[in-house]
Amino acid sequence: MADDKKDPKEEASEEPVIRDKRRIDPETGDIREPASSDTGSADTDSDDTDAAEVDADSAEAAEALSDEDLSLLADAEKDLVADMRNDMLRAQAELVNFRQRVERDRQANRDAVITEVIRSLLPAIDDLDRAEQHGDLEGSPLELVAQKLRAGFEKYGLTKVGEKGEAFDPAKHEAVVQVPTEGATGQTVADVIEPGYMLGDRLVRAAKVAVAVPAE
Repeated sequence: MADDKKDPKEEASEEPVIRDKRRIDPETGDIREPASSDTGSADTDSDDTDAAEVDADSAEAAEALSDEDLSLLADAEKDLVADMRNDMLRAQAELVNFRQRVERDRQANRDAVITEVIRSLLPAIDDLDRAEQHGDLEGSPLELVAQKLRAGFEKYGLTKVGEKGEAFDPAKHEAVVQVPTEGATGQTVADVIEPGYMLGDRLVRAAKVAVAVPAE
């Protein structure tokens, strides 16, 4: 029967431990300060463990890449850089071509406007030329006006077309009449009825001429 008796210390250690986690003290009614929990440290330890595992996995993945895989990645990067460079050069070339087209169109529009202005003033130039041929401009104020007009047109590259004796050119001359001529071997300008004008390489007005042709 003596063996059935237990040590009081052992009995005390076997008693359940009760922790009061209530926020309000039932005796005083005060709010208790929250006790430090082991949960936070456990979560931190868990996060550190997860991060360590991720780093280990990344290291293993890097080590798992063979030299062949690294070479393929390098080639892929080179191809990508080459494609981007080609795209950039192509875009630059298209931009240069676009600017050149805009400049050509701008110059063509400018020449077209100047041509139309000059063409509208040609009848006045013709009248001044006729008056000069009859001697009506000499010593008159209109002589100075005619000189200024011709100088202004020449500034833009306006030149006369149609000279007596030159070969007939249907691209510059308009044959008003044909004159059979003894000894003529080809078509030449026998007389200029109305002069033509060129603005650079652009024909403003064809010259109206009489053409000498071989006699039958």
